[in-house]
Amino acid sequence: QLLQAKASLSLAQTWHALQLQQANAQLNNMVPKKQLEQLQTTLREEQCKTQQLQESLHRQAEQTCRQLVRTQEKHEHLLQAAVEHAEGLEHNLKSAEAVLAERVAQLRVAQDQISRNKLLIEDLCGENRGFAMALQAAELKQKSTEEKNQLLEEQASALKQLIGKITPAFLS
Repeated sequence: QLLQAKASLSLAQTWHALQLQQANAQLNNMVPKKQLEQLQTTLREEQCKTQQLQESLHRQAEQTCRQLVRTQEKHEHLLQAAVEHAEGLEHNLKSAEAVLAERVAQLRVAQDQISRNKLLIEDLCGENRGFAMALQAAELKQKSTEEKNQLLEEQASALKQLIGKITPAFLS
């Protein structure tokens, strides 16, 4: 718009200069006074319009400049906010990465402990099978011993009864 207005202003100034030259040429050719006054009035009106256009153009240029400055300030503010937000996100990401790295290390330690525990459990299961077999053998031996003991007790009881029968007959 500024360039268009400048172009219009330049065109108007050129046109006015041409009219002035024509008016001077006509004046030299003995232009009637009334026509000369009309031309001078038209020239003054056009000069006034040109002045108004220049002032309007100047005001528009100032307004556009102020608007550009406000827009630039707004964009700079938004850019600064975006940079700060990005820095915050980067800090959060680094913190999260550190926490994840620590957690991974903890999980690796836990996995190693689980592997060791698994081996210990397998060893204990093997020992437990051995103890179970030994316990079963001991139980069988105890059962056999209890059966022998029961048999001996029965024999002892039978002997006591026999002795009890023999002793009174022997004493009498």
